[in-house]
Amino acid sequence: MRKDQHIQFLTPQEIKRYQEACLKEELSYLQANSAFYSRMFREHKVDISTITCIEDLAQLPVTTKRDLQLYNDDFICVDRGQIIDYVTTSGTLGDPVTFALTDGDLDRLAYNEYLSFTTAGCTNGDIIQLMTTIDRRFMAGLAYFLGARELGAGVIRVGNGIPELQWDTIRRNRPSCCIVVPSFLLKLMDYAEANGIDYLNSPLKKAICIGESLRNNDFTLNTLGKRISERWPTLTLHSTYASTEMQSSFTECECHNGGHHQPELIIVEFLDDNNRPVKEGEAGEVTITTLGVKGMPLLRFKTGDICYHTTEKCSCGRQTMRLSPVLGRKGQMIKYKGTTLYPSALYDVLDNIPEVVNYLVEVYTNAIGTDAILVKVGSESQSDELVKHIKDSFRSKVRVAPDIVFEPIESIAKKQLPKMSRKAIKFVDFRDKTEI
Repeated sequence: MRKDQHIQFLTPQEIKRYQEACLKEELSYLQANSAFYSRMFREHKVDISTITCIEDLAQLPVTTKRDLQLYNDDFICVDRGQIIDYVTTSGTLGDPVTFALTDGDLDRLAYNEYLSFTTAGCTNGDIIQLMTTIDRRFMAGLAYFLGARELGAGVIRVGNGIPELQWDTIRRNRPSCCIVVPSFLLKLMDYAEANGIDYLNSPLKKAICIGESLRNNDFTLNTLGKRISERWPTLTLHSTYASTEMQSSFTECECHNGGHHQPELIIVEFLDDNNRPVKEGEAGEVTITTLGVKGMPLLRFKTGDICYHTTEKCSCGRQTMRLSPVLGRKGQMIKYKGTTLYPSALYDVLDNIPEVVNYLVEVYTNAIGTDAILVKVGSESQSDELVKHIKDSFRSKVRVAPDIVFEPIESIAKKQLPKMSRKAIKFVDFRDKTEI
């Protein structure tokens, strides 16, 4: 793997030439070492010498999550003795998939998070409090630790949850930055206010946020982002987007207008349902080809995440492609009463209603074979007036109103965080499906 953080400031033409040189190396490596891809090349009569530019990738089949689930071991390109770390995906739309990382892959992961931190303006003078888990086969927590070490910053591995321990650590060690799921910041503020902690004057000045979107498609703050920034204006929020499969991430710079692509780590395409590239400004499925991964590299892997992208030069000087917030996962798209929705649009409505403490969005196939939505709401105020207010809010924002039922707040909280889950669950899909 080549390390050159200045690549992101080159012209788009220079970045493209650089990536195409890396692509040739990647294809040769896959043909020589990947049982899955060498078989795919044979079966589809692919001559990799004819793939000379990024546009030529369209000649190749895509890789899906289903391929990873069915042929997991065939993607491993090294002897077992070279594997240092095993992680799994979160299993959002199916069974988790195991990923094997070599020593070099861990170095690449550290470099990626080094780039992520520096893009967000972190330096070796920062102390970073890690408010996410580093265990439970979770790649991101380890990546953040390795990246902080690469940066030369201090890192405190507190883990997720436990506001009391988080604030005790902040008081003792005075971290300037945290890695956090953004909705947890609301709990931190609630705890601080209940216990007389002046969080506005705390040493925390920057939060690198994972797992939940903070922004709308035009990069303005969404409801969650507004709630945090209005209560904690001295804390700067940076969104990130990443996945286990790509082993890299997109992070906002100080301009907060999209996550920056790291071109030395992945090639990114945006494809429609027929695997054709979409135009800039159109929603497409993020499809990645890893560069420099040795353990389990991927070629044209469709992530399932739907995003917009822009190639306009950023005010920070970087000329890399920038990614919008994730609209939703392809498998989570809902067609409800003639309207196409993603769960994030429903979350944004619910997060804007103070009486709603927590919720679950359930989608199922109704008696006539179409999508139906049931929202289970936890609230202290279980009234017909609140149901009407929730439905009116949905109609004004997304034009349709799902069914609403109340459940105890504690019951929903338990369903959101089952024992084996690494992420809070807000969406449950009960629809009849023939594929993942």
